[in-house]
Amino acid sequence: MVRSEKKHRIIFIDLMRAFAVIQMVQGHTVDALLAPEFRSDQFPVYFLWNFMRGMTAPIFMFTAGTVFTYLFRLVDEPFFNNPRVKKGFYRFLLLVCIGYLLRYPTFTIFDFSDVTQDRLNIFFAVDVLQLIGFGLLFVMICAYIAEKLKLSDTIIFTFFSLFFFIATPFLIKINWLEYFPQPIAGYFYEGTGSLFPLFPWAGYVVLGGVLGSYLARNPLVFKTNKFSFNLALFGFALIFVSEISVLITGKYFNYYYITSSYTPDTIVFRVGFVLVLTSLVSFISQKIESIPRIIILVGRNTLLIYVVHLMILYGSAWNPGLSLLFGSSLNVIETIFCALVMVTLMGLMVILLSKFKFRNKQLVT
Repeated sequence: MVRSEKKHRIIFIDLMRAFAVIQMVQGHTVDALLAPEFRSDQFPVYFLWNFMRGMTAPIFMFTAGTVFTYLFRLVDEPFFNNPRVKKGFYRFLLLVCIGYLLRYPTFTIFDFSDVTQDRLNIFFAVDVLQLIGFGLLFVMICAYIAEKLKLSDTIIFTFFSLFFFIATPFLIKINWLEYFPQPIAGYFYEGTGSLFPLFPWAGYVVLGGVLGSYLARNPLVFKTNKFSFNLALFGFALIFVSEISVLITGKYFNYYYITSSYTPDTIVFRVGFVLVLTSLVSFISQKIESIPRIIILVGRNTLLIYVVHLMILYGSAWNPGLSLLFGSSLNVIETIFCALVMVTLMGLMVILLSKFKFRNKQLVT
């Protein structure tokens, strides 16, 4: 019974992680290579792709929070006795360090004499790895607070995720460079060029902790349709609320405000969409007894895939990227082909890595 239950849970989590990382890889590839003349919402396929691209980051972050908290709460120990605390802190440091290394401004490591201000701006901008790293740190802080106050994880995770969401419209209006140096100010708003400041993006990671904690406390939840139905119900309710809000407030705000990633309407819609998608994946997982190993490997190697595909596409201080040669210049067929090749290469990479580890283990033993 325990083995069967665990297998269902692993299937559910791996499906979510694999979907998120594949979306991320193909999204980055298309965005880096597709020529401007093909980027129009008048094309239905592009409109759908662009919509899903906007959902990729919330899906990826929510899933990261879910997986981390699920594994964290599987260990029924006090906070400081939980080995996942140490692992989580190391993960936080690793993600933040890699995030900055990917944007490192010079190949000479220590010589910054030729680094321009534009390169420094790129280096200090907060990207998804730094954001997820801090998001996982906030999840651990929330778990500690819940333990000390003897409150449910659900209450604390929900409170802090709402804090990140609700505070966003107010905090993004502040020029944080007036209060903090650029490396710190970038964590509070996009004014320094940050793609994923803490507000609202950390809220998606912390909100994933609600689901992760629930899954750890309810081992058989995947075997019930009620779980999937409730997720879908909450998700559609949030989407409905966001759409009604747009209709009511649309005449008072301009188009940019309504469609910005930092407005309440968009945040509520994205949370709702993520919940609906999660409900669909959980429902599908009930019908599946096993999945191809490649899906499991892709889901378990998200960090490696993220780093490698970004270095191939955008390059780094130590290597040129495809965007330097073909950036925003390919037609639709060429771009689709490149996206398929990139996804395939990432799949082959994790398969070869898995085989290498297996053979190495065999030689050692």
